[in-house]
Amino acid sequence: MAAARLVPDPWTGSVTDHVVVGDRVLLDISFRAARARLPMLASDGVLLGASEEAYGEGITGLVQLAGPTAGQTRLAGVSLDNLAEADHCAHIALRWEAIAADGGLFAALDADLMLVPAGDLTTALALAGAYRPQPGPGGAGLDRAIVRRCAAAVTRRFVARVACALVHPAGVAGPAGRGAPRRPPGDDKP
Repeated sequence: MAAARLVPDPWTGSVTDHVVVGDRVLLDISFRAARARLPMLASDGVLLGASEEAYGEGITGLVQLAGPTAGQTRLAGVSLDNLAEADHCAHIALRWEAIAADGGLFAALDADLMLVPAGDLTTALALAGAYRPQPGPGGAGLDRAIVRRCAAAVTRRFVARVACALVHPAGVAGPAGRGAPRRPPGDDKP
């Protein structure tokens, strides 16, 4: 019997430069309210700030795990699409563009930030996408496990910051012990 070999899919080709990322939290806010607030967060710069913070912390973690060469990148910009809705789901496509050590731009994250009703007063906030380490010398030879670990941390940090902004809009404090994002049952992420 012949050994199986990997054959690139004609639609995706041989995609090996990214890590698939995702995270999901439940919010104590109605879908309608969350859907109304998400575009405001985009226009008020909250999503940009959350992106910058998460990417910066991710690079700091990568430097600690892989050395200073891995930190020769910074976020250059965040592109956001308009809010789109379909089948009881609202989402915004986003892209993080970063500057690599060689000065070139690369897409560090391509993802969808989604809201889905999870009850009358509960909404699921999720992110699904592809995270890429910088190309060239800064990303060369990085252990895939380290990249996955950092990508997961970046995603969790970004989603947590967005979740907090959705549940507690600027200037409005939520009741003590209520409204914080929570992991869905059975989710074993720390």
